[in-house]
Amino acid sequence: MNIKTLHIEYQETKSFSNLVIDYLNGNEALKPFYKFEPNSAGIQAVIESRKHTNTNRKLLVEVLSKQYENYNASEKTKKNIELLLKDNTFTICTAHQPNIFTGQLYFIYKIIHAIKLADDLNNKISNNHFVPVYYMGSEDADLNELGEIEIDGKKLKWNTEQKGAVGRMKIDADFIRLIQEIENQLIVEQHGAEIISTIKTHYTLGKSIAEATFEFVHHLFNAFGLLILLPDNGDLKSSFKAIIQDDLLNQQAHKLVLNTVENFPTAYKIQTSGRPINLFYLKDNIRERIEETAEGFKVVNTNLIFSKNEMLDELNQFPERFSPNVVLRPLFQELLLPNIVFIGGGSELAYWMELKSVFELYDVNYPVLLLRNSFSIIENRTSTLINDLNLSLIDFFEPELKIIEKYTRENSKLKLDLSDERVTIENVYQSIKKTAGDIDATLVPHTDALLKNAMKRITYLEKKMLRAEKKKQEVAIRKIQKIKSAIFPNGNLQERVENILPLLAKHGLSFIEALYTSSETLSQQYSFIELIK
Repeated sequence: MNIKTLHIEYQETKSFSNLVIDYLNGNEALKPFYKFEPNSAGIQAVIESRKHTNTNRKLLVEVLSKQYENYNASEKTKKNIELLLKDNTFTICTAHQPNIFTGQLYFIYKIIHAIKLADDLNNKISNNHFVPVYYMGSEDADLNELGEIEIDGKKLKWNTEQKGAVGRMKIDADFIRLIQEIENQLIVEQHGAEIISTIKTHYTLGKSIAEATFEFVHHLFNAFGLLILLPDNGDLKSSFKAIIQDDLLNQQAHKLVLNTVENFPTAYKIQTSGRPINLFYLKDNIRERIEETAEGFKVVNTNLIFSKNEMLDELNQFPERFSPNVVLRPLFQELLLPNIVFIGGGSELAYWMELKSVFELYDVNYPVLLLRNSFSIIENRTSTLINDLNLSLIDFFEPELKIIEKYTRENSKLKLDLSDERVTIENVYQSIKKTAGDIDATLVPHTDALLKNAMKRITYLEKKMLRAEKKKQEVAIRKIQKIKSAIFPNGNLQERVENILPLLAKHGLSFIEALYTSSETLSQQYSFIELIK
């Protein structure tokens, strides 16, 4: 596949929060809320810091080896698992829930960023090893978010009656119906039959969503050596018991987060304030919050009640039944992994910045926070339209009406601006005002009112002239609307709407290679990828 890549600064896109832009620019107001800079110096610093913290590498490798024992792992994947036993091996981690069929495109972009950065660091830092990891947030219970995708403008929703953690839900008849709908849409594409066969292989009746997602992501990235960690595991959670117990009994994390929120710059949106207890109870089809009561603890929206001793016994016997929320999940991740970089979106980086003091409380390593890569995929037909109009890709980050107006003005053979006439009218009225004022001073305000009214009518006339000219440019305007819709479907960035399946159906796995080739590591720029035939 031939590609052409263009990189621009994130602030040029006008599509990212002030916090993201200020973080990338090193704004001093944010520096108290993270530990290492997102650059080469920060990487070196976190490596040195990580050497002095303990990770249960043996447990991690045992769990990963067991998770991969029934899969055909590539030599690179096998080697990366083995390397984790070495003290000079570190991970580059990204995390995401198991959205059906990987959800929106940024799921894929995050993983590729982790792979590319690990490869880059392996080439540049010879005395250490770096391994990319996808940490699956399979305990998320938000099916409304995780159970929807959009394929070529058509929204598909998994209508299941199952409850609890989405990762533990089973593929049912309605899920199979979704696959049939996708097949009807994609089978006509060049690689459509291949990708449909792939998802039918991995998403089978009765399999859990976590397992199916593991298999599909493994299929896409096995050759790259990506490791997929399923943290919904009793042995892994057992290593987190001390922090779980402290949160149940002392609720220190919540107090620290509230203090951070109170001192966080008011210019930025607060992502989370946590709760007194930052844990869910996870069993069968239940994933509900744990709350403290006068007698002990209760699981909200259920009849489950525990005394203090009963809850601690439950934790000791069944650690897998305790699920960390947004405040404790990052600590669990960093406790399990010898991690130096966490790659996430703007909202993820924002809530991680609220947790620095919690990491310090429990003496858990705090990584470099790196904004994930973002792409706009420009298909050949869209590139052709842009070239026909002699516009640039960056033009399309402006509002559609502004693009159309600019194009119409620049491509009209007629004059659509009456600014010269405005000056002439202004001069005429100033002369009239002087003459009238000499006769009677009370006539001056009346003359000013006439001038204001005349200017309003000129503005109205300009708008009518522009509308009339737009009708003459109707073909070009339709092209602009098609381009805008392709780059910003539903008014959003592609990566927040579209799914990977149509691109795989059109281009095959070579599309993954194209993303890898175009992916940046530490430069932190927005990228356009033009797919050239």
